[in-house]
Amino acid sequence: MLFEQYINTVDQVAEQACAISDALWDHTELAYEEFAAVEMITKLLEEHGFTITRNIAGIPTAFTATYGSGKPAIGVQAEYDGLDGISQEGFCPERKERPGVTKGHGCGHNLFAGGSVAAVLAIQSYIKEKGQGSVTLFGCPAEEGGAGKVYMARAGVYHDVDAVVSWHPEKMYMVRTRPSLANICVNFSFEGIAAHAGGAPHKGRSALDACELMNVGVQFLREHMDLTSRVHYAFLDVGGTAPNLVQPHATVQYLIRAVDSESVRELYERVHRIAQGAALMTDTTMTCDFHSAYSNLITIPTLQATANEAMHDIPLPVPTEEDLAFAAEIQKTMKLTAAEKAMPPYALKVLDPAPPVAHGGSTDTADVSWNVPTVQLHIGNWVVGTPGHSWQSCSQCRAPYAKRSMLYAGKAVAGTAIRLMEDPALLAQARKEFEAQTPGGYICPIPDDVLPPPLRK
Repeated sequence: MLFEQYINTVDQVAEQACAISDALWDHTELAYEEFAAVEMITKLLEEHGFTITRNIAGIPTAFTATYGSGKPAIGVQAEYDGLDGISQEGFCPERKERPGVTKGHGCGHNLFAGGSVAAVLAIQSYIKEKGQGSVTLFGCPAEEGGAGKVYMARAGVYHDVDAVVSWHPEKMYMVRTRPSLANICVNFSFEGIAAHAGGAPHKGRSALDACELMNVGVQFLREHMDLTSRVHYAFLDVGGTAPNLVQPHATVQYLIRAVDSESVRELYERVHRIAQGAALMTDTTMTCDFHSAYSNLITIPTLQATANEAMHDIPLPVPTEEDLAFAAEIQKTMKLTAAEKAMPPYALKVLDPAPPVAHGGSTDTADVSWNVPTVQLHIGNWVVGTPGHSWQSCSQCRAPYAKRSMLYAGKAVAGTAIRLMEDPALLAQARKEFEAQTPGGYICPIPDDVLPPPLRK
């Protein structure tokens, strides 16, 4: 294994990394509320000699932890927020909620944090011996719809590093090549006039009708937009539960996705006009509250090739009999495709990067990628077929195999970073590829007057 003496630092700090992961899972915190997670991570890194900068971009749960100084400078990301509405016992192959718990780690950010902490400690061991360079852990809150990294990118916090190496729990081991979609998330609120729906319906103006008409209009829009675009919605307020009341207020949230920031802005404007039309049809008033927005992901071939080499160089965790028995039971609860049924329950090899294909999701790491050359690794923490944001993924995020693969992620991130630090030509080529793909520079998709949620009145 190349750079084995540094990478194996991950084994030396495995107990601490796993303790972070388990503690975050046991006491899940939602977006912008991750105070205990931040305290735990920064305390550990401060004890290891890292310099901590808190309250990044005015966000109390955003931080940086830096060791060393000067160039080469590598960034590593950590996420730690969970999901609302997921309650599940850990390492349990059947649906079983945790009593009194309504939130959980269904996206693996507890693992993300633990693995990234292990990675920067391994990179630190390299810097100590070489006597040059620096590594920064970016503590990133609110990935789950809160756009934490977008506000951090807007504040310019990524400008001092040469590259960012990131990772995320998945069902396979592979460097990410897929671009992600840009998105805009907004709340459309309608205000009408309350009235008795039986006695005086003519005096009422239904805000709920406006929301429903808006949804009908957007449904017709779906036929006339690009095939890679997506428009999702959820009711946040339906004006009450009494059917004999003309609902005077209602709010629907729209998440609009398209291939890049310009395209999503154009699609958003079309959706916005439909909302205006719905208000006109119902004689209500409409207000639009900007919630969040992400850019599209920029991928860097040189970084992908470097990360792919590092991933192939490190032995994958081997599933135990206990792991395999658990996998067999939990896969019974999933709708597996024929191809998934034919595969081993856990990924057993690192896949070479696949040609980029359309991807329907979004990530705020995309905004990082517009500020600095960035690469992301997929790590097979979950069994094949696991849906993200599900009780099955939440259960597995507390499983023994997931923690062993989390430690593999720490080694793979460290192996990638050290390769970049050893060879300045790689970073120079990555910068060249980055500049070729971002000729106009970064334009934050969130308007300047929209503050991070903790700073909003």
